[in-house]
Amino acid sequence: MPRTANTQLTLLLEAAGWGPAQFAAALRGIAAEQGLRLIVHLTTVRRWLEGTQPRPPLPALILECLSRRLGRRIMAHEAGLTRAPAPLVEAAWEADPTRKLIHLARAELDPHRRAVLGAGVLTATTLALSTQSETPGAPDGPAYSGRAAESDLEQLRAMASVFATSADRYGGQHVRAALAAYLAHEVAPLLHRPAHTQVHRSLLAATARLALLLGSMCADSGHDSLAQHYHQIAARLAADADDHTTLAIALRTMATHAHDLGQHTPAVLNLAERADQHARHAPPAVRAYTQVHLAVLNAHHDRHAAVAALLRAERLHIEADDEPGPFSSYPAGALHYQRAQALATLKDRTGALTALTTSLRLRTPNERLPAALTRARLAETHLRLGHLEPALTHWQALLDAYPTLLSMRADQRLTAAVQHLRPYQRRADVACLLDRITEPTSLSR
Repeated sequence: MPRTANTQLTLLLEAAGWGPAQFAAALRGIAAEQGLRLIVHLTTVRRWLEGTQPRPPLPALILECLSRRLGRRIMAHEAGLTRAPAPLVEAAWEADPTRKLIHLARAELDPHRRAVLGAGVLTATTLALSTQSETPGAPDGPAYSGRAAESDLEQLRAMASVFATSADRYGGQHVRAALAAYLAHEVAPLLHRPAHTQVHRSLLAATARLALLLGSMCADSGHDSLAQHYHQIAARLAADADDHTTLAIALRTMATHAHDLGQHTPAVLNLAERADQHARHAPPAVRAYTQVHLAVLNAHHDRHAAVAALLRAERLHIEADDEPGPFSSYPAGALHYQRAQALATLKDRTGALTALTTSLRLRTPNERLPAALTRARLAETHLRLGHLEPALTHWQALLDAYPTLLSMRADQRLTAAVQHLRPYQRRADVACLLDRITEPTSLSR
């Protein structure tokens, strides 16, 4: 039977000011951000306009591409994409962050459902969504007669430290399933229990922080769309708990995730600014945490604002009297790593090199993964400055640490190392390092 032309998609492309070739190029760019290699050309788009339905994950990419261009959320029915993939969660769960968290955490424990959840597309257009929940219903599950108490809250905080330390030592993929199981089987029943208002709010905030950790573990596994869902759940839970400090950390985490995927748009900058606004009454360590990332994003837009934010972050970090814990302290090594990111964007490579060197020196033994990623950035920065020998030293050290890490970010940095070193492969020391990196036990896992 003859196909029906997709006039809705045609009208959206006209509103975007794109022809088929321009749209195809924009789609390839969106796909590249997600680590996908997309074969879409002018003729592909013309077939869609004639009525051919694109197959997943193309519908989600098309909607994201049009949403960014037009500055509003474009839904599948508006674009004539009736076969767009089903959402990760039902609408009923979207209205209640607790239900959504439990649903996703349980799905994490099923290998098949976990693979489906990890196949989504991160959407920058959802960054502007409100963090305020609709009126939530009670989470699915049994009721418990015992009251939640401060001792339960202390357990959640202690477990957050355990999971955060494990992720820093070995990579997020190592403990992701364990944290999902903890949320599904231990935290979910706890949230059903009656509690005094302040205890319940504190439990919501502690759960938000665990959700943030799980989101970052998903990002470290290359599952960026799922990470975004967990980060948004965390922001919603923090808002429900009226915990501005945790909300600031959640919004900053979301902005960092988007930035790490190459998104430096005003929407992402606005997210970092909102994080900093919520942190204005937070302890100095949290304020330093939001200010330094504000500097990283401002470096793409306003040099003066970036430098000012860096200075404020450094001053706040000096003032901080940190309590131990992943959400109450901000490691000095992390501050200088972000400082290096801002300086590199500002084209100050020498300053970035100094900041990275300081960052590596200040990394603790528990920060194995951050130290390895810092070494990778040091190697890349040295090479850009023409310093091949120290670059090789840092890449060797990264490769030495690599077998103990299970992290997509570590994988990506080693893959990048291969590309950086190819022009020098006739040198014996470079050839030896390339052989080590590309041997089956390295990049093939």
